[in-house]
Amino acid sequence: MAVKLATQAEQTTTKKFWNPRKKEALVGWLFLMPEIVGMLLLNVFALLFSLYLSFSSWDLLSGVAGIKFEGFTNYVKMFQDPAVLAALKNNLIYTVLTVPIPIAIAMVLAVVIHKQVFFKDYFKVAFFIPYISSMIAIAAVWSALFHPSLGPINQILMDLGINNPPKWLVDPQTSLISIAIISAWAGLGYTIIIFLAGLTNISDELYEAAEMDGATSIQKFFKITLPLLRPTTFFLFVTMLIGSFKVFDIIAFLTEGGPNNSSTVLVYRIYEEGFINYNMGYASSISWLLFAIIGIVTALTWKMNNKDAL
Repeated sequence: MAVKLATQAEQTTTKKFWNPRKKEALVGWLFLMPEIVGMLLLNVFALLFSLYLSFSSWDLLSGVAGIKFEGFTNYVKMFQDPAVLAALKNNLIYTVLTVPIPIAIAMVLAVVIHKQVFFKDYFKVAFFIPYISSMIAIAAVWSALFHPSLGPINQILMDLGINNPPKWLVDPQTSLISIAIISAWAGLGYTIIIFLAGLTNISDELYEAAEMDGATSIQKFFKITLPLLRPTTFFLFVTMLIGSFKVFDIIAFLTEGGPNNSSTVLVYRIYEEGFINYNMGYASSISWLLFAIIGIVTALTWKMNNKDAL
């Protein structure tokens, strides 16, 4: 009798443990397991392996057995490498040209389209098409437009009396600026759409009250529109900032970092060291420099935004 009661108690405990809620949770975790395993292998493991490689020297062709731990040698070399320092400088210039300036232009255009322009939907589509197009296709079109002698841009400049127009992509002085122009133009539509979405959340009653108080259009922009668009502006600034440090495809297609490394940025420098020179350890150290820069700048921007919000 005692054995029978003990068996019933064990069965009751088992039933209580495997209740329908826990069974449903188990099924959910089983469905998520492939994604979790993939994330661990492709993200976490790759991140930790890259960190280890940044302290090592490894010729990609020598296999895993060729990895040799060297401490901070790569980091010391990195901060003394003129090519890396030039790439960092180019990245900062590119970021200035493709983040704050396009954001300001997009904000003004969004306000004009939202308030003054008829056929708003047409302009939304027209501005957004370059963003959804292939960057390589856009770069190919702009490379023809920027052709030093046959391109329509220089033809127009020569017709206007400029006898020696810029060489654009083939001139070390203008190659990075040319790439920044293309990138800013391609991403302008996305920025405008986001700002238009932010403008729709601003009540018209605020503008009507300001008009009754005699506020001008400029005063309404700086006192109402600009402050209320701060969360949207912050979102765009952070995402575009990260994107500007990740630029690679357009540079690889148009200039390959040239001429004379004038358009080389950090990601392209990582590609050169890792997949052209097969120096994966040094490439990993540069990638962690890039990670640190993005993290620090994003954290500072976030802190400044929270401070201004208070």
